[in-house]
Amino acid sequence: MTRTTTNLPRPLAAAALLAAAALALTGCTAASSTATPDAASAGPAAESVTVENAWVKAADSGMSAAFGEIENTGAGDVTIVSVASPASTALELHETVENETGEMTMREKGGGFTIAPGETLTLEPGGNHIMLMDLPEPVVAGDELSFTLTFSDESTLDFTAPAKDYAGANENYEDGDMGGDMEMDHSDMDHAEHGDDADNS
Repeated sequence: MTRTTTNLPRPLAAAALLAAAALALTGCTAASSTATPDAASAGPAAESVTVENAWVKAADSGMSAAFGEIENTGAGDVTIVSVASPASTALELHETVENETGEMTMREKGGGFTIAPGETLTLEPGGNHIMLMDLPEPVVAGDELSFTLTFSDESTLDFTAPAKDYAGANENYEDGDMGGDMEMDHSDMDHAEHGDDADNS
């Protein structure tokens, strides 16, 4: 039996090999170019967050609270999962909700605060806030307190906040339980009045 083998002329074979190699390289380049923008856009959450108008309620002992405006300037959601400060041995992110009796109580925000792109999380007396518990020493008006926010991607953001005298937002835990919900004292809770008090402190 005779086997017939057809060979391409050398110039044509070389051209075919070059075309195949070019096609393979083009495929690799295309794959790389589609992956790069996604990786570049997924920067640390802390880089797209700013903190403005931060302040802390002055307190002799026990508990205090921190307030301010946290803005997400990025293109994706960011989630604050925890906060730390040398001013307190135990800090929590708190939300204020209405309980079954219609009273406003404060509790730890499960999962932290998520801020949508272009949105601002407002921390204020009578609303969401950062709770400082077990103060190791008094928080005196005029003090500058440092804080570190930690996000769900483990990136962190440092900021400072001055302590100011403020008569409203006296927080008390129900039944004296440091781990439970808290009752909110709404006396002197006028937010417009707060602005004057804070500025004049």
